[in-house]
Amino acid sequence: MVNERLDCEHHLNMAIQAATTPPCPPQLARALDYAVFPGGARVRPKLCLAAAMANGDGDPRLGMAAAIAIEMLHCASLVHDDLPCFDDATARRGKPSVHSAFGERIAVLTGDTLIVSALQQLAVCGFHTKDPKRLATVSQIITAGVGAPQGICAGQAWECEPSIDTATYHQCKTGALFVAATCAGAAAAGQDHLPWAMLGSAIGQAYQVADDIQDCVGVSAQMGKPSGRDAVLGRPNAVHELGLEGAIKLLNQLLNEGIASIPDCTGKALLVSLVEKQSERFFPTGFARCAA
Repeated sequence: MVNERLDCEHHLNMAIQAATTPPCPPQLARALDYAVFPGGARVRPKLCLAAAMANGDGDPRLGMAAAIAIEMLHCASLVHDDLPCFDDATARRGKPSVHSAFGERIAVLTGDTLIVSALQQLAVCGFHTKDPKRLATVSQIITAGVGAPQGICAGQAWECEPSIDTATYHQCKTGALFVAATCAGAAAAGQDHLPWAMLGSAIGQAYQVADDIQDCVGVSAQMGKPSGRDAVLGRPNAVHELGLEGAIKLLNQLLNEGIASIPDCTGKALLVSLVEKQSERFFPTGFARCAA
C-alpha cells in the first residue's frame, strides 16, 4: 500500500500524454516521452510523496502534482545537461541521450517543454485547491529549486565559472531539487516546510557524492551513462578531492545527518525506513552503509 502511494508513474504518464497529443509536433512528442520513460529510480518524487505522507498527506492532489513537477524538472535538467554545450553526453539511462537520438534543436525544446509542463501541473491544482496560499508556497519552493540564486540553473552556471566551490556546486546542481522535494511534500500536507530543508539538503548532497563515486569507479554499461566525465570536463568531484575512502565517509556522514534531521511527525519511522532503503543504492559494490 505504501509503495503504491509513492508510485507517481501513472500520473506522470498522464501528464506526458497531455503534452504529446495532436497537434504537438511528432518529433517533439516522441522526444518528450523518450526523455521521461523509462525513468530512473524516481528518487525525488518518491521523497516528496513520502514527506507528504509522513505529515498526514493533507492534500494528496497537490502532493502528487508537486512530485510530478519535480520529476519533470529533473528530466528537463538531464536533457539540457547532456547537450554538447554542457557535458556532451551521448548516453543516459542506458540509451542514447535525447540530443543524440533527436538532434540538438529538439533536445533544447524538449527540456523547455518539460519545464513548462511541470509548472502546468501546479497551475491546474489552482482550480481544485481550497487553500491557494498552500499552492503558492509549494510553487515557490519548487521554482526556487530550479532557478537562481541556488537552484539547478545556478548549479549548471557554476560550470561556466573559472573556479568552483564543490559544496556550493553540489548544493545547487543536485541538492536544491531534493530540498524542493522534502519541503514541497511537507508544505503540500499543510505543515511548516522549513524544518524539512535539512533532510533534502543532506540527501541531495549524498546523492551527488554517490554520483561522483560512480563516475570514478562505476562501469558505463551499469550506470547507463559514460563514466569518467568529471575528469575529462574538469568538474569538481568528491573522490578527486577526498579519495575514495574519504568520499565514502562523507556519503555516510551526509546520510546520517539527513536521517537525524527528520522532524517529529506521525510517519517518521516509515520515512526513516524509506530513506535507509533508498540509500543502499548509493554505495558501490564492496562498500556498505554505516548508520550512526
